[in-house]
Amino acid sequence: MINSYRFGQIVINQIHYEKDVIVFPGHVQENWRREKGHLLKQKDIESAFEKVQPEVLIVGTGHLGAMKIDPELIRFIEKEGISLYAEKTGKAVKLYNRLILLHDKVLGAFHLTC
Repeated sequence: MINSYRFGQIVINQIHYEKDVIVFPGHVQENWRREKGHLLKQKDIESAFEKVQPEVLIVGTGHLGAMKIDPELIRFIEKEGISLYAEKTGKAVKLYNRLILLHDKVLGAFHLTC
């Protein structure tokens, strides 16, 4: 569960993170980086898909929503039958906490700034 979020910081299971994260069922990948900082591409998240094969992907696009999702990634997600939610990170965190109660395989990818 995500305890809190504010610009540049997220608290997950009482542990503070100050770099972007991917939240898997059972663990957190710290210091998540993307090839092009504010563009989420398939290459940036495919290793996470290999580990989890999610039912749901929640993308926190940043405090102001600066991170965009590549249309090729959107097509891939749709083809795989994964439900995609992309929201500013504050809203995405709340959505993540609701959806983990309903689905076993929820993957959260959160950009903490911009």
